[in-house]
Amino acid sequence: MTSTLITNGLVVTAAESMHADVLIEDGRVAALLDPAKTAELGVAADQVIDAGGRIVAPGGIDAHTHMELPFGGTSAADTFETGSRAAAWGGTTTILDFAVQAKGESAMDGFERWMAKAEGECAVDYGFHMITGDINEQTLKEMDMLVDEGVTSFKMFMAYPGVFYSTDGEIVMAMQKAAENGSVIAMHAENGIAIDVFVRQALQRGETDPIYHGLVRKAALEGEATHRAIRLAEVTGAVLYIVHLSALEALDQVIWARDEGRKVFAETCPQYLFLDLDDLGNGFEGAKYVCSPPLRDRMEGHQERLWRGLQTDDLQVVSTDHCPFCMGDHHAFGTQKQLGRDNFSAIPNGLPGVENRMELIFDGGVTAGRIDLNRYVEITAAAPAKMFGLYPKKGTIAVGSDADIIIIDPDRTHTISAATHHMDVDYSAYEGQEVTGKVETVLSKGKVIISDGRYHGSKGDGEYLHRGAGYYI
Repeated sequence: MTSTLITNGLVVTAAESMHADVLIEDGRVAALLDPAKTAELGVAADQVIDAGGRIVAPGGIDAHTHMELPFGGTSAADTFETGSRAAAWGGTTTILDFAVQAKGESAMDGFERWMAKAEGECAVDYGFHMITGDINEQTLKEMDMLVDEGVTSFKMFMAYPGVFYSTDGEIVMAMQKAAENGSVIAMHAENGIAIDVFVRQALQRGETDPIYHGLVRKAALEGEATHRAIRLAEVTGAVLYIVHLSALEALDQVIWARDEGRKVFAETCPQYLFLDLDDLGNGFEGAKYVCSPPLRDRMEGHQERLWRGLQTDDLQVVSTDHCPFCMGDHHAFGTQKQLGRDNFSAIPNGLPGVENRMELIFDGGVTAGRIDLNRYVEITAAAPAKMFGLYPKKGTIAVGSDADIIIIDPDRTHTISAATHHMDVDYSAYEGQEVTGKVETVLSKGKVIISDGRYHGSKGDGEYLHRGAGYYI
């Protein structure tokens, strides 16, 4: 049994902040000690980490990543190995990715295929949501089987007709099953049928640049779909989690539902808090920023409202929707963003970000004075752990919890760049952005995997997480 003692740091959880020493034994938190008494009690450890002047926080949980996702004629650039290692560099110690059921295939087959991709590859612990792309009687039975396998959330799409899209009737059947077996429906809420009309009309007018991706996927259509998803959850009794919420129109619907006491929750992503519609301009360079829902017009007030939603708990989680595609040819997957050079609708949708989330939110939230340290831990670690059946094993620093711990220098400033990031993608969505607050040390289950600017982990350090039912907040 190995032991580690983290001394002299400010230990922060979602509930409290305290000057304490953290004793770790055999991968778990064994004790939180009064620093004045650690030496007096004769506490010893194999390794001592001095966190003086630093913040000691739970490792981040990114509840929305897409490693190796086939999409738009290519595949997301990060593998489970490269993407999870990049996550670790940024202070994320758990990822929840999405296994995919394609049309015409078994959901269990999709789950097993994604398990095979991740097993023995991940640098940090991982779990899966299930994209249920073909709702039928067999899939409904398999939803029960998947819950038994620790997959307790199912993603559905009101967008992407012909790819992942589900009709309202299919959504109702899946929601009924989720209400029955205690799982969560995670919804991509955009009106894909209406959007496709606007896409077709724009292309007919010769509007092919990436900026039109943002203009045709109208904020009102995200709001409409969010309202519809909430109403369908209401009549079926399902727990609903809106993924990657970008627009104030959608947030208004979530606020309304939560004010009525409904089990409706939502996440937003760093791209919607820091980037905007203007980034889609500048010709084809805007392809770097094509994601769905799209970046919104800053002048319409979306960013301000999203930050306020995080302050007021109308938004509960910040995840990344990490789904990177290169601007040039990827060494394994070939042409990526260039597939849509003459047609914005053919640009693979997604941005890189799994490595940047913890530091971006620290800078834009804590350093900027929008949220305090406890709320920072809540939205990046504790809330996703509770929502998706991992708490208190993950998401907190408490006796018995996994020792997934990060040490942050709150005053250290650095600049985000593709030249220094570890994601397997040839650009950064936040190139040149200076942030204050640096993750310096990362422990996964008590093992130091990042320190002194070096990676000390190994492929396969991460373990599959068999998730239970969520604790809804």
